[in-house]
Amino acid sequence: MRILLVGINYAPDLIGVAKYNTELCEALAAHGHEVRVVTAPPYYPEWRVPEPYRGFRYRSETLNGVSIKRTPIYTPEVPTGAKRLVHHASFTLSSLWPVVSTSVRWRPDVVFAVAPSLMSAAVPGWIAARIGAFSWLHLQDFEVDAAFDLGLLSNRRLRAPMVAMERLILRSFDSVSTISPQMLHRLITKGVDRDKVREVRNWTDVQKISPGQACPRFRKDVLALDSSDFVCLYSGTMSNKQGLDLIIDAARSVGNTNSKIRFVLCGDGPHKEQLQQLAGGLTNVSFLGLQSSENFAELLKAADVHLIPQKAEAADLVLPSKLGGILASGRPVIVMANPGTGLAEEIGQGGIVIPPGDAGGLAEAIATLAGNAALCRTLGEEARSIAVARWDKATIISTVERTMLAQHQRRQGLSPTAAELATLNAKDRNAR
Repeated sequence: MRILLVGINYAPDLIGVAKYNTELCEALAAHGHEVRVVTAPPYYPEWRVPEPYRGFRYRSETLNGVSIKRTPIYTPEVPTGAKRLVHHASFTLSSLWPVVSTSVRWRPDVVFAVAPSLMSAAVPGWIAARIGAFSWLHLQDFEVDAAFDLGLLSNRRLRAPMVAMERLILRSFDSVSTISPQMLHRLITKGVDRDKVREVRNWTDVQKISPGQACPRFRKDVLALDSSDFVCLYSGTMSNKQGLDLIIDAARSVGNTNSKIRFVLCGDGPHKEQLQQLAGGLTNVSFLGLQSSENFAELLKAADVHLIPQKAEAADLVLPSKLGGILASGRPVIVMANPGTGLAEEIGQGGIVIPPGDAGGLAEAIATLAGNAALCRTLGEEARSIAVARWDKATIISTVERTMLAQHQRRQGLSPTAAELATLNAKDRNAR
């Protein structure tokens, strides 16, 4: 098949949506498909374009068998709500010509758009219908709802027209997917036909990220901690939707009673400097930059417990992409979520769920786990089981590939042959 992916995030960015766009495209290319990508320069999560990609011009490159066209965009140093709109609008405009010209000249069989940016998905959906390609929109989050519910946009008069635009874009695609059952339900309430929606989780490589003893060298050389410390880790983007200040509050509380409980916040983002200021004077809090993919598995295993704070307003608008790796590491997780939300349901018996915004509850849950190694082990084993059952990379990517192939061949009036199905099965087994 010829597959065109359109999305604002791609490698060499390491985390978030870029990771999944890149791994999907490289896996499809490795399976013999022709894959092309229209994307932006790398910029996330620092919100800063690195020197080799700066300048207002288009760039072409090939990474691991995938042909990439990078379009120039506006990247704000401080991404406020209004500036984010301009940021996404700039990608919509700059990607228009590459998407249309590639579609008309190359004639992809599948056009796969990823939101964010939803705004930029309008053109891929429109052009796919005109060239007879199967159009698929994948939503990593609900941008419009999140912008208003989290206070990124305050002008309420904008909400109605933006929701109307969102509805038109969603309905223009042959298939629409998202990353959790609760988000699937939200898609249906937004008017997407039930037979169009499907779940595609943000996978994790459960073979690469596996349980085991923390590497003493990593704890000592990277984290500057020793084996007797109880490490509470947050790893991911540092923005205002996570509520990371609650971790600082919990660290301040716990520090008065147990000096062996240490907090590590790993990552980058627009909120990092503010968090460092909040943590000023605390000796039990340390910050770490983004880690390479080679170090990431060791980072996850270096924790005794993982922390996922979340504001109540973000419930079921997003499902943290880091959750799969956290579960696969076989460590317990403490999440802030209300009962019945996607995040609470996903954790199951693999961790402790506390109400959003409850820094005292977070401190209490951490103290409970720090004093109960058996409970940590039990929760960690269950977390690992959840990851293997629901988040396996090979299984999820194989399902995406099968769906693309089936839809393409249906449009050609064909059915997958026994040989093609056998090939897909073999690829699936080899990936495992």
